[in-house]
Amino acid sequence: QVQLQESGPGLVKPSQILSLTCTVSGGSITTALYYWHWIRRPPGKGLEWMGAIGWSGVTVYSPSLKSRTSISRDTSKNQFTLQLSSVIPEDTAVYYCARGSRAYYSGPIVTADFDSWGQGTQVTVSA
Repeated sequence: QVQLQESGPGLVKPSQILSLTCTVSGGSITTALYYWHWIRRPPGKGLEWMGAIGWSGVTVYSPSLKSRTSISRDTSKNQFTLQLSSVIPEDTAVYYCARGSRAYYSGPIVTADFDSWGQGTQVTVSA
């Protein structure tokens, strides 16, 4: 049973970089055919897919966030990391990491689109 756990600061100032790490246990992030995703839920809104890194290290991003988003991994620690630059208050959300078999999502997503989720971590962008 794979488990995911997000970690990172809960408060980020505007214009700074939001950095979160997802630690995976019970499975390897290099296992073929799996993609490791970052997803967020702003207050009062639905789930928003941000991007993913695949088992081979390939990355894919949401077009709306691509210019500010970077996803990387540390295979020795079985972790993958999200960096979102130039944050604004509208980036305030609960951020989740998740595992799925698809690389890219467009449009609305639901929890069932992914087979494993972290518990989520609240990030607030505020001065």
